[in-house]
Amino acid sequence: MTEWIQHYLSEDSIMGWIDKFKSFGIIIAFILPFLEAFLPILPIVVFAVVNSNAYGIIPGFLLTWSGAMIGAYVVFLIIRHFADSRLIKKITGRPKVHRFIESVNNRGAIPLMILLCFPFTPSSLINIVAALSKIRQREYLVVVGVGKAVMLIILSFIGSDIRSFFVQPQKSALVVLLLIFLWWAGQRLELYYDRKTGKNS
Repeated sequence: MTEWIQHYLSEDSIMGWIDKFKSFGIIIAFILPFLEAFLPILPIVVFAVVNSNAYGIIPGFLLTWSGAMIGAYVVFLIIRHFADSRLIKKITGRPKVHRFIESVNNRGAIPLMILLCFPFTPSSLINIVAALSKIRQREYLVVVGVGKAVMLIILSFIGSDIRSFFVQPQKSALVVLLLIFLWWAGQRLELYYDRKTGKNS
């Protein structure tokens, strides 16, 4: 499976598809990030780089972002719709998943948004936990939109050569500082939200 992905979903292969099927290139550029929400093994970083190279930085970013965001939201809606099924109840019965859901119910959506900003967070798990929590659908759409946008910006900054992230201290430092800032901003927003809703009273 991994070899198949490396062969058919490499940067060169996807660029070849877009070049070969020019009439459907934009659809391919959208569909691949969309499918990543259902198949997390797909290389979202490759899709982001290819779309930016094929359509330009901003259009490519928008194609990848919209596909990834809508895909994640569709997974969220599907899980929420089948929340009472035997399979979903079996998943929620696991202690770690149950504690995660309760944590989201108590702390709100902001921690999820921060987690989605990290490039290597298992977003499929976040989608499932959010769907089984008490988060409103409209609220999670905003969370996914912001989280995926920041995540893709970070991936675009890292580039297709992930190794450079580990061997170039300045690049690593900037990403770490951005994530620290996001954590701090999330804490401030959460505090503001708690005060507004009277949770601290």
